[in-house]
Amino acid sequence: QVQLVESGGGLVQAGGSLRLSCAASGRTFSNYPMGWFRQAPGKEREFVAAISKYGSSTYYADSVKGRFTISRDNAKNTVYLQMERLRPEDTAIYYCAARRTTAQAMVTSLQNDYWGQGTQVTVSS
Repeated sequence: QVQLVESGGGLVQAGGSLRLSCAASGRTFSNYPMGWFRQAPGKEREFVAAISKYGSSTYYADSVKGRFTISRDNAKNTVYLQMERLRPEDTAIYYCAARRTTAQAMVTSLQNDYWGQGTQVTVSS
């Protein structure tokens, strides 16, 4: 089992920044590719970003490319999502996830093995 707890969400004005954190406990963190997903009201959950086990590879949704940065610190069992130049359409609940296979697989599939409870991000216009 892997337990994931997100933090860092909040209310921010358009153009602002936020940094989300996801702390993991349980099995060896570095065994798992990690990802961030989001779900806006009335919409399906969607992929945001993913990172390989040791951070050598990252993947981003087109909508966030160039604005968001995913990173991880395996010594702290934590994955981060730095969000810059936020837009109202970024408003959503953000979830982190762990997957046994590959980070690339997170780009097209929501079938992850572990999920956090989510953290709300609200961007006002």
